[in-house]
Amino acid sequence: MSVRLDVDLTSGVPVYEQVRAQVVGHVATGRLRPGDRLPTIRALATDLGLAPGTVARAFRELEQAGVVVTRRRSGTVVAADAAPAQAQARRAAADYARAARAAGLSTDEAVALVRGALTTGDEPPTV
Repeated sequence: MSVRLDVDLTSGVPVYEQVRAQVVGHVATGRLRPGDRLPTIRALATDLGLAPGTVARAFRELEQAGVVVTRRRSGTVVAADAAPAQAQARRAAADYARAARAAGLSTDEAVALVRGALTTGDEPPTV
């Protein structure tokens, strides 16, 4: 992996989520491309000063989201169809930003709604 990941141990954001979000961000911007290999869990954990289980959780969530695939002997690589999924997510984010502005939400309020949805996986109730 030719991109750098950093974690902030003082952040309120869980470390596994920081790792997951950074990988997603690198895929979305094209810094990581389909087929690019990620470091092993142990190597990345060592580089970041984290427990291997923390990195493993980030990788599991990335795999569940279809961003990466893990195969024996070839390790964990960016999924072939990860970029289109990211493009769809970017379009959805832009649509949401327009709707949030139209509703008069502040940036903090809009981001809080997204964080809540990502954390719980639930859709907010309709009013």
